[in-house]
Amino acid sequence: MQFAFTEEQLAVQKTARDFATAEVLPKAAEIDREHRHPKELVARMAELGFLGIAVPDKWGGSGFDHVSYVIAMEEISRACASTGVIMSVNNSLVCDPIYRFGTDAQRAKWLVPLASGKLLGCFALSEPEAGSDAAAQRTTATRDGDDFVISGVKNWITNGPVADVCVLFTMNDRAAGHKGITAFILPMDTKGVRTGAPDDKLGIRGSKSCQIFLDDVRLPASHVLGEVGGGFKVAMSTLDGGRIGIAAQALGIARAALEDSLAYAQTRKTFGKPIGQHQAIQWKLADMATEIDAARLLTLRAAYLKDAKQSYGKEAAMAKLMASDVANKAAREAIQIFGGNGYVTEYPVERHFRDAKITEIYEGTSEIQRLVIASYLAKGA
Repeated sequence: MQFAFTEEQLAVQKTARDFATAEVLPKAAEIDREHRHPKELVARMAELGFLGIAVPDKWGGSGFDHVSYVIAMEEISRACASTGVIMSVNNSLVCDPIYRFGTDAQRAKWLVPLASGKLLGCFALSEPEAGSDAAAQRTTATRDGDDFVISGVKNWITNGPVADVCVLFTMNDRAAGHKGITAFILPMDTKGVRTGAPDDKLGIRGSKSCQIFLDDVRLPASHVLGEVGGGFKVAMSTLDGGRIGIAAQALGIARAALEDSLAYAQTRKTFGKPIGQHQAIQWKLADMATEIDAARLLTLRAAYLKDAKQSYGKEAAMAKLMASDVANKAAREAIQIFGGNGYVTEYPVERHFRDAKITEIYEGTSEIQRLVIASYLAKGA
């Protein structure tokens, strides 16, 4: 068993850490305060090859592995969780399914510009009445000659207001249940596509999300991703990979909470000495560090299994479940360590607290992760 990163992975880590420290972190509070999409940071991530990090260079990506993806995601999310999830969506939820399920023609047309950062993508599965129950899709795709006519509404679409391309899920045969779902590659400038106002969120405020309205949108059959009726498979397998990205985002948030708490505990004094010398604070820091390491190992294991082309669904669910829980606990403890200062926006830990919560909800709630894990266990996996 090898725990050391390769030279290539270490180079990715250094590049991501240098970028995050020098360019992302100084803007993180402003991005959150202004609810601003960090366009300039997204452009820099494109230059650094982080928007298609695990896509082969043949298709516009950087050609690294998914362990490298986790490493970069953690570093960037440690600086700014909003910037991290923009990267995660483009990698895990857009580039990955187009690479795995798309035709060569679709890869050439869409994957190359997405993976190289010339375009930005979003993933539209959730609806007002279909969240965890993905098979309850109400967005319809009706065949009309060589085209499909699509109508419906999508909810909570991360990158939606700023995306150029959407991986879209529809119901083409309601009677067939989950076997009646079809995925499409949707250019966001297609006639009949409208986006709602950006969601006003508790956290990750620089990551724009919105509703997408589809009013008799006409797409040629060449835009079907995978097979007609095969969309549920596309969605579920994509979310398995997406959970690795969100676990890495949660790791970054947790690490930010720990590192900020550690620095504060070394300078803030009570009863004549730094609070880091009080056992109550030491135990909090020790627990945070231990749990973050445990979550990181789970996340790296899931990424390793994906790279090895082995089954990783259970491991991805475990990683996301653990990492999101650790992020929320670390952020909560960070506020306790900061005391009253942790409750005001002058210090960063209240932002970590707000950013952490979503990791327990999107790309499969913690409750859904437990169901996924239990399902694998019941099958003996």
